[in-house]
Amino acid sequence: MSNNNVLTARVPASEAQTAPVTPMSNSLVWLMAISCGLVVANIYYNQPLLAEIGRTFGLSDSHVSLVATATQIGYTLGLLFVVPLGDKLERKRLILLELVLAAVVMGVAAWAPSFTILLVASVWIGIFSAVPQLLIPMAANLASSAERGKIVGKVMSGLLVGILLSRTISGYVGAHFGWRTVFGAGGLAMLLLVAVLALKLPKDQPVFEGTYGSLMKSLVTLTRKFVPLRRAALVGGFLFACFSVFWTTLVFFLEGSPYFYKSDVVGFFGLIGACGALAAPIAGKMADKRGADYAIGLGILASLAAFIILGVSGQYLVGLVLGIILLDVGVQGAHISNQSRIFALLPEARSRLNTVYMTAYFIGGSVGSVVGGAAWTAYRWHGVCAVGLFFVLMAFLANRFYGRSAEPGPVA
Repeated sequence: MSNNNVLTARVPASEAQTAPVTPMSNSLVWLMAISCGLVVANIYYNQPLLAEIGRTFGLSDSHVSLVATATQIGYTLGLLFVVPLGDKLERKRLILLELVLAAVVMGVAAWAPSFTILLVASVWIGIFSAVPQLLIPMAANLASSAERGKIVGKVMSGLLVGILLSRTISGYVGAHFGWRTVFGAGGLAMLLLVAVLALKLPKDQPVFEGTYGSLMKSLVTLTRKFVPLRRAALVGGFLFACFSVFWTTLVFFLEGSPYFYKSDVVGFFGLIGACGALAAPIAGKMADKRGADYAIGLGILASLAAFIILGVSGQYLVGLVLGIILLDVGVQGAHISNQSRIFALLPEARSRLNTVYMTAYFIGGSVGSVVGGAAWTAYRWHGVCAVGLFFVLMAFLANRFYGRSAEPGPVA
């Protein structure tokens, strides 16, 4: 089978995905945005709770940080093995099944009598919380080509708010009611979301009719074919690594000198980072009008400035707040622009394109969590900032030089 056949696998020409005749309603866009936020929160609830979880099981900071790493590894596995099915199976049905299973494993995490069970549950929480990466390509399919970047940005803004507010909510609830309550409430939220989406989410039937094996094989083919996809994967992975370095270790930094904050206060720093959500629609519009490269370059520059400020003046509240804002705006703005770029490459393969990109993205996040925890243990705050700065510089080099001399595939 040729590469092109692997990519499309018996897609009739009459069924090729095209831009919709009528625009998406605002209510549907915001429903998808809110859904993304609620589901992705499952992955980040644990970050402000790491110190409390460590005290429950008698673990060191570096050991308990494995909970965050396990969840991100699970999310990466979900991206790699589940999200591609969005190009083969009816997306609404797949999304509802994922949400039900997510509710089950969130309940297991709330009950977990040992750290080992919590780690295993964390992996499965990550796997079944890949729903946003099914909803975002779905939004791209339903949007017109002229508004695709803007609509993807709006849906992503919900995801970003979920990432950041999850820390605020879990920090507060964990401090007052215990970390187990956070996981239990998250599971109930998934069941509520199942009921709403079953009524309101439209069906979205993909056109790929090949086997699961050919679907997975096409991931390799897509990666080889499109230079912009490989570049986006590298840039996104490095930037999310720096993001994870910071947010995985922030709770340890804030609970010690000079701040001595508890988890409820630590969680409220997610509100500061919510500025990144404001950058999402702006970055989407910028990618529509000025091209993805321009927006990605600005995002990298903002992230670079963030770690310089955090390293120099993170011990002061003003410096810490400014660094958080710049980091979240930079990373999330570049992320939206990367997705706008890859979704334009091959419309009928958007779930698989997103799989390649987001798998690299969360591999970077998992590496960042591990390296960040080790940097904190060995060198404390300045080690964390140095590692974060290194990952940003790698993103700059990848974006500036990778594949620029000759691109065999189409350029987004």
